[in-house]
Amino acid sequence: MQSSSLPKPPPSVRVLQLATASWMAAAVSAAAELGVADTLADGPRPAGEIARAVGADAPTLYRLMRACADIGLFEEHEGEVFALTEVGEALRSDAPTSMRNFARWVGLAADRNTWAGLADSVRTGEPAFEKVHGQNVWDFMRDRADVSGIFDDAMTEASRQLIAPVVGAYDFSGIGTLVDVAGGHGALLAAVLDAHPGVRGVLYDQADVVVGAKQTFRERGLEDRVDTVGGDFFESVPPGGDAYLLSNVIHDWDDANSLKILTNCREALADGGRVLLVEAVMPERSEPSPTVTLMDLNMLVLCGGRQRTETEFADLFARAGLRLTRIVRAGLHSVVEAVRA
Repeated sequence: MQSSSLPKPPPSVRVLQLATASWMAAAVSAAAELGVADTLADGPRPAGEIARAVGADAPTLYRLMRACADIGLFEEHEGEVFALTEVGEALRSDAPTSMRNFARWVGLAADRNTWAGLADSVRTGEPAFEKVHGQNVWDFMRDRADVSGIFDDAMTEASRQLIAPVVGAYDFSGIGTLVDVAGGHGALLAAVLDAHPGVRGVLYDQADVVVGAKQTFRERGLEDRVDTVGGDFFESVPPGGDAYLLSNVIHDWDDANSLKILTNCREALADGGRVLLVEAVMPERSEPSPTVTLMDLNMLVLCGGRQRTETEFADLFARAGLRLTRIVRAGLHSVVEAVRA
């Protein structure tokens, strides 16, 4: 019996496919920026109607829709009518698992042009962002509210994908006070508190960030169990916590800066406390993990951070006066646990 699978493309064609993958990403980003999926929430519509709804040139929008249909976001029916697929639903602004703003972010020059500097980053070991944009990523975000707003929403969407796996995989029940360091608007902390009524929380982030988090806790009836504190984790973190939670924080920083943050957490720990990092752990050797390895390059070009292996985490903890105790898998991410050495 002959196999029904498609023949393997020759190497040159495969390289072409890989090299032009950014075109596919750009099409997804454009559909997200225009809000196309929102116009299809109530069912299929002709491309001309969609174009009028999003303020686009109708023949050109059809070309974008046709390309997006070929990669599985939409289905094309007779008469240039399009409908959402299950994958396309995730581009709706109101979808529970929406990734619209993440798709918008990777289409912005702030991200896309930064990746153009990857080869220079590999040559020098330095992030590309400052060379491309004239500022480091943190100053750029501070000065460009139009970009940082999309970036913050994108990171919230990405973080939402890890919440259920982390809360389901790790037992937070024995923690008295959980300090969420650089916890943004508090989505992960709120989920932990929802699941464990005996835990109290402290959300710690920059002062202008934690102001927006209060609404998160108020809406979920958690305001009496959470304190919000503004500050700089390079200077200190709130003292006396039974656990310090840092979700996708340490991967933003090189070892020197990571050590400052971890040392501050160790010094603040209550007796018997623990530090919990939610990170995508890099495989030690040859285990394929393209999402994590590409995430590692993303951290390189943006801010000089990195994804780390178990061995690298253990070494980093040791230098901060901590000891790695275990790693709990939670989907793509893991909870990396440490105690005072």
